[in-house]
Amino acid sequence: MARRAPAQSPPPAAVLTPTPVGGDAVPVPALPPTEGSPEKGRFRKGKSKGKGGAAPEAAPAKAKVSATPPPRNRKLVAVAEVARPHGIVGELRLKVYNVDSDLLLRRPPVILRFPDGAEREAALTAVRQSDKALLVRISGVDDCNAAEGLRGAQICVPRTALPPPEEGEFYTWDLEGAEVVLTSGETVGHVLEVTSYPTCDVVVVLRADGKKLEVPLVHNYVVRVDAQRGVIEVSSVDGLD
Repeated sequence: MARRAPAQSPPPAAVLTPTPVGGDAVPVPALPPTEGSPEKGRFRKGKSKGKGGAAPEAAPAKAKVSATPPPRNRKLVAVAEVARPHGIVGELRLKVYNVDSDLLLRRPPVILRFPDGAEREAALTAVRQSDKALLVRISGVDDCNAAEGLRGAQICVPRTALPPPEEGEFYTWDLEGAEVVLTSGETVGHVLEVTSYPTCDVVVVLRADGKKLEVPLVHNYVVRVDAQRGVIEVSSVDGLD
């Protein structure tokens, strides 16, 4: 279950369950605006992956971020990735970002996004479950060589294929490109991506000097998330790098 932030101060060891990245999972409830102290807010649980980090000895100096933030594509959402070919007739094994989702079982229109950024439309002709993965057939992919050419490609769906988040909620991918600021107003950087550990999600932040910083999405650090404006307010980045 998701946990609520206390009205006055965070718990001494707030550990929130991580969030699936991608898919049509239940949206992440946002932390509402604050007036001096964090108000109630929630994060949702899910699967995990990612790397960890350690911390600067001091908060970043006041400076404008010159690093270019990543583009915020709101039209497509990546829900799975081609892990490898399966068999010799062109079937593909997918790594689904949210194993609880049945979206791809409904065979929606999909777009293949390749590692070099190229995209093309594709049609799912067959989808079946295999453990926590999905096995799919794509129109025009009829042998293992053609299937091998799709290894590593992301399976994306139009944003309109997903249910809109409820009031006070957001999807994790809406944080990509968001500005991360301290409560003092200093800019920390911009979010490159959201990834996960077994204990919590983190936002990977690109700083002005080109270095990356991982900020846990837990109440010890996060004061407020405004997905619509693309802003994450944090109390501190001490102990992180």
